[in-house]
Amino acid sequence: MSAQLSTPVDAPVAMRPLPPRTFWGRALRHRSFVLGGALSLLVVASALLSLVWTPWSPYEIDIASKLRPPSAAHWLGTDSFGRDIVSLLLAGARSTILVGIIAVSIGLSFGVCLGLIASAKRGWTEEIIMRFSDFTFAFPAVLSAIMLAAVAGPGMVTSIIAIGIFQIPTLTRLTRGSANAIWAREFVLAARASGKGAFRITIEHVLPNILSILIVQATIQFALAILAEAALSYLGLGTQPPQPSWGRMLNDAQTMLFQSPMLAVYPGAAIAIAVLGLNLLGDGLRDLLDPRLARER
Repeated sequence: MSAQLSTPVDAPVAMRPLPPRTFWGRALRHRSFVLGGALSLLVVASALLSLVWTPWSPYEIDIASKLRPPSAAHWLGTDSFGRDIVSLLLAGARSTILVGIIAVSIGLSFGVCLGLIASAKRGWTEEIIMRFSDFTFAFPAVLSAIMLAAVAGPGMVTSIIAIGIFQIPTLTRLTRGSANAIWAREFVLAARASGKGAFRITIEHVLPNILSILIVQATIQFALAILAEAALSYLGLGTQPPQPSWGRMLNDAQTMLFQSPMLAVYPGAAIAIAVLGLNLLGDGLRDLLDPRLARER
């Protein structure tokens, strides 16, 4: 009987059952995920490398060697202070990733908690939380950084707090909308009928089912945090000298655009690579983690 049900060896390829693909099997076939992961790993590897090695000290100023062209000693040349460009890019990646990780963590911690509470409680609790999110939207990262800098002074902490606060309402709205869709599902209604409370349902059923959406959004928010950090550093509100930053490098290069335009190209390209990599990675994760969008690759 089992021999009759099995697929013949000489059956056409189209009739043979396809083996199930694992997550990584599908991921390696997804061009956006592979390219985005490679670019993101390049940025992370640069930041980690700067912890143990840079060609030159990114803090060492050598006016006698300023604006040197690319050479064997300085692969991308030097800036107007004689600092090695490669060393500044590596150390700048470290600052950018540090600010991005902490800011996104702040946004996720508060945004997800507020969104889950709004979805579980409804009524006045939901209304207050959502109106608070609307109010926070009126203060973008740059404006928040200006207000914080007026009180506590500019710096990396100021940019982290400003970017983190700006990300809270976005993640609150996303969490609340996604959780509301899960609360209307049959298995949640069955859990409520069995006597489970709102907190237990949120932890056991709602949060696991929206986790993939939050992971995808976190990569996108990370890219936005990198852009915001570069903008704040460019305006002098973020990372302060002598700590290297891609935005600070752009600020220093603006007075040398006609004399050495490549000084602005290098940090600009680094920011573009980081943002592009995270956006492509997020797009790939969306396709791979969402069963409605997952495609055979």
